[in-house]
Amino acid sequence: MSPNPIAETIASLMPRAKSELTELVAFQSVADWAQFPKSESEGAANWVADALRAEGFQDVALLDTPDDTQSVYGFLPGPAGAPTVLLYAHYDVQPPLDDAAWISPAFELTERDGRWYGRGAADCKGGFIMHLLALRALKANGGVPVNIKVIVEGSEEQGTGGLQQYALAHPELLTADTIVIGDAGNFRLGLPTVTATLRGMCLLRVEIDTLGGNLHSGMFGGAAPDALAALIRLLDSLRAADGSTTVDGLASDAVWEGLQYPEADFRADAKVLDGVELIGAGSIADRLWSRPAVTVLGIDCPPVVGATPSVHASAGALISLRVPPGVDTSEAIKLLEAHLVAHTPWQARLEVEVVGQGQPFKADTDSPAYASMRAALEAAYPGQEMQISGMGGSIPLCNTLTSLYPQAEMLLIGLSEPEAQIHAVNESVSPEELERLSVAEALFLVNYAESSRR
Repeated sequence: MSPNPIAETIASLMPRAKSELTELVAFQSVADWAQFPKSESEGAANWVADALRAEGFQDVALLDTPDDTQSVYGFLPGPAGAPTVLLYAHYDVQPPLDDAAWISPAFELTERDGRWYGRGAADCKGGFIMHLLALRALKANGGVPVNIKVIVEGSEEQGTGGLQQYALAHPELLTADTIVIGDAGNFRLGLPTVTATLRGMCLLRVEIDTLGGNLHSGMFGGAAPDALAALIRLLDSLRAADGSTTVDGLASDAVWEGLQYPEADFRADAKVLDGVELIGAGSIADRLWSRPAVTVLGIDCPPVVGATPSVHASAGALISLRVPPGVDTSEAIKLLEAHLVAHTPWQARLEVEVVGQGQPFKADTDSPAYASMRAALEAAYPGQEMQISGMGGSIPLCNTLTSLYPQAEMLLIGLSEPEAQIHAVNESVSPEELERLSVAEALFLVNYAESSRR
C-alpha cells in the first residue's frame, strides 16, 4: 500500500477495528425472532448507534421499521456547501447454519491463517467498521470533506423490506448526492471492484394438499395422490435437464458483457466436488449476473429418521428466484406463480404466498462518482485497475433509493470477496481487504469533494 497519511492512519487503527468487530460479531443479530432473541438485534443496533455518537454524529436514531426491526441513522455535517454522501451497511446476519461445521464459534471473531472468522465479519458488520475507519482517518487528517449520512439496516438478510418501507414513508431522510453501499465485494481478493448490477429476488412459500390426512402407503399407495411426490414434480419443472432455470415466459438467454468469471475459478470458489457438473448454459458471468436462477431453499416433509410408511397429505417448500437486471420483479413473480399453477400435477390444491421481494439494480458507471472511486481504488491497490462486475445477490434497498433519489449516484463496494464465504459456515474477512477498502473509501470522499467544487 502506497504510503500516505490516510493509509498510515488506517493502518494504526486496525487493532481497534478488530476489537470493535469482535464486539459487533458477538451479537447474534439474526432478524428472525423464531430463531434468535430480538434482544440480540437490539443490542447490535444500540452498539452501532453508540459508535456513531462517539464519532460526533448528530440526530442518531433507532428507526422502528414496519417489519419489527430497527435501522440506525446518523448525520455528520461537513463543510458548508459540500455534497452529501450516504453510507450504507447492515448489522443483521444470516443464521450460522450448522454450528458443528464452524471451526471456531460463529459469533466469536477468531483469527486464523491471516483472516478473521465470524458470522457477519464480511457481510456486513465489517462493512460498518469500514465506514468508521474511513471517517476516522479523514477526521485525523484535516476533517471529513462532505456531509455524511449513515444508515445501518437491521433486516437486509431477511428480505422483509422494513427499511425500504420506512424510506418510502420518509423520503427526505436519506436524500444524498451519492450513495455508497458497503455490502458488495471485490471480484477476487486484492482486485479492486465496484459492482454495477444486482439481481433482484423473490421468495415464495408453496403448499400442496391432496388428502384429508396421511394414509398407509401399503393400503393406499399407488392410487392416492401423494403431496410430497406432487411437490417434487412441481419443483423439478423449474429446471431444464442441464439445470437451467425454466420459468414459463421468463427469458433466460441474456449475455454479460465485460469482466468474465473463469470456470475453473468458479469451481474452486464454489467448492464444487470433483467430477460434478456445473448447471446452466452460457458463460459463468451470464449465469450469475444476467440470468434468472431458482433455488429450493427448504422443504417441509418428514425427516428420514422417524419416517412412517405413509402417503403424505401435505407438503411445502420455500422457493427463491433471483431476477436479472432489466426484469421487473413483480412481473417475474406473476410468471413464477403462473408456472407453478400450470405445472402442479394431478389437480392437487396449491397455495402460493409471496414472503419477500426486491428489484434488480443497474448502476450508471459513467457517472462522476465512478471516476472518483476509480482513482481512490487504484491508489489503495497500487498496480491494479478498478474492475466493474455484476453480483448475483440482491440488495433490495438499492432500487428503492434509486426511485426516491434518481439524481443520486450509487456505488457498491465491500468485503464479500469469494474467500469470505458469506452466508456459509466459516464466514471470514481479510483484514488487509478491510484496510485497503477503508483507505479507498476515505480517498473517494476526498476526491468526490474536490470534483464537486470544480
